Amino acid sequence: MRLPSFLYSATVCILAGHFASAAIELNLDDEGSIKKAAGRAAWDMMQYYTGNETGDVPGNLPDPYYWWECGAMFGSLINYWYYTGDTSYNDNVREGLIHQAGEDFDFMPINQSKTLGNDDQGFWGMAAMTAAETGFTDPPAPTPGWLALVQAVFNGQKTRWDPSSCGGGLRWQIFPFNTGYNYKNSISNGCFFNLASRLALYTGNETYAEEASKVWEWMWNVNYIKHDTYSIIDGAHNTDNCTEMDANTWTYNSGVMLMGAAAMYNHTNGSAIWKERVDGLIGAGKKFFIDDIMYEGCEPINKCNVDQRSFKAYYARWLAATAELVPHTHDNIIKELRTSATAAVGTCTSGETGTACGLRWTEGPVNDGSLGVGEQMAVMEIVQSNLVDSAPGWRSAVAGTGTSQGDVNAGAGLTDDEHLPNMSRVTTADRVGAGILTALVLTGVLGGSYSMLASN
Repeated sequence: MRLPSFLYSATVCILAGHFASAAIELNLDDEGSIKKAAGRAAWDMMQYYTGNETGDVPGNLPDPYYWWECGAMFGSLINYWYYTGDTSYNDNVREGLIHQAGEDFDFMPINQSKTLGNDDQGFWGMAAMTAAETGFTDPPAPTPGWLALVQAVFNGQKTRWDPSSCGGGLRWQIFPFNTGYNYKNSISNGCFFNLASRLALYTGNETYAEEASKVWEWMWNVNYIKHDTYSIIDGAHNTDNCTEMDANTWTYNSGVMLMGAAAMYNHTNGSAIWKERVDGLIGAGKKFFIDDIMYEGCEPINKCNVDQRSFKAYYARWLAATAELVPHTHDNIIKELRTSATAAVGTCTSGETGTACGLRWTEGPVNDGSLGVGEQMAVMEIVQSNLVDSAPGWRSAVAGTGTSQGDVNAGAGLTDDEHLPNMSRVTTADRVGAGILTALVLTGVLGGSYSMLASN
């Protein structure tokens, strides 16, 4: 792993004027300082990545990280390049995305079939969507362009819309033999909504906008989006027609819907309905901040699992995108990003490097001992998001700036059943994927955290 070029000369020093104990310097009024801080967090994060090692698999993180989180990490690293201009990790990202696109170029690789969720596939699709929007170099032939890979994910998920229960929605799991197939969760539907909205914005194709509206209306009608607060609950089982809900709320559920709504607001030239929805989600997100510092609901009770420790990364990413797409939200979001970034780097005082970051940013300049990919990714995203105003702006076919090659019919002729004949090739030695938080819901692990997390 090579250190980003501008970090070779960087000195680990005291954060003057902010947290006296911080080991990463951050001056939010200096773009160079922001880039160095983001680069330090990125470098510490990539020490966990093994997909570039001989004998390992590109696009793979070791235990205890599941397949989806590596796709999410690559999305963050594309953002890192977009904001900072540093190309240090671009080859790793490109290689991993291409490898994990799978045999049919739809992010359904055979060795993930045993536990492949719509949310897992969606996170890899959103990474590819970010690549198209930012002008990340397209894969070489014969791999389709980033846009075509996203369209393949969209086309596959569109066929899984299930009106047989709960009035519609996507199930959590793709294949019926997987645990969780009878659960319809907000993050799976949110990823589909997010992709549809961004595809509408990028291509101008109203088919995508119609699908995005359909998902929003379903989540609203089934009461996954609370009408009084715009809080988004985790999901429900279709076996009781989605009547008994898990009411826990998480930053990434709110964020995935917020960015999609922001894309639709921009796509519709600021329509009143999408303004109302964006504003509602912004208001609902206030509960994820204490004194303008972002936190996850599981943090106060010290119950965050490996997946949940990364959720703030995506919320930060999607908030910054919203500030760019919906101008009237900008000042409020930037204020929270700045305050959160300052607090976040205050936790980066641990590990072998002395700059590894912690989880709980609200506790002052101290590392809480929680270290890992999610913690690093969250700090990297919250810091680099402060560069959103100087970023070059999203590309799109509509604006004539999009260069990624698309295929509106990508993946359209392939059914999920056609992925199954190769299931015999999957062995217990294969790296399996995993659905995100929902696995815990299904096994009741959330237990005592429920009342606190569901209170909003």
